[in-house]
Amino acid sequence: MTWLRKRKPLFSPAQSERIVDTIRAAEKQTSGEIRLFVERRCKYVDALDRASRVFYNLEMEQTQLRNGVLFYLAVEDKQLAVFADEGIHKAVDADFWKGTLHKVVSEIQEGDMIQGICDGIKIIGEALNTHFPYQPGVDKNELPDEIVFGN
Repeated sequence: MTWLRKRKPLFSPAQSERIVDTIRAAEKQTSGEIRLFVERRCKYVDALDRASRVFYNLEMEQTQLRNGVLFYLAVEDKQLAVFADEGIHKAVDADFWKGTLHKVVSEIQEGDMIQGICDGIKIIGEALNTHFPYQPGVDKNELPDEIVFGN
């Protein structure tokens, strides 16, 4: 009965820790919020549509400055997308998001998915820092930093 077998985790504990540490480091420089959602397969034709659905399911639009960013990855389907809330989306253009995804895809194609994810998070964090810099005593962590795993 193969359907009862437990699936291998998508990331090792060390890999997950490295990604979460990267998210936390990026968020220490900004009032923005970054979340990573990873699943094996994309249930939608377009990864951006799926990312949008996940973004709102995770209630990421609830940040005070509307500056949450969801980094979406479907591992087996080799799809990724970045969905940004209206605050940060208005501050950066489509070329920025395309460039970020291109960098991540390049790293993944070179065989280092974790480095690609971390580099993408760092780039997003830098953009958030530019447009929504950290304000000591005012900013708080509005969303969990842990990776969200889908099916």
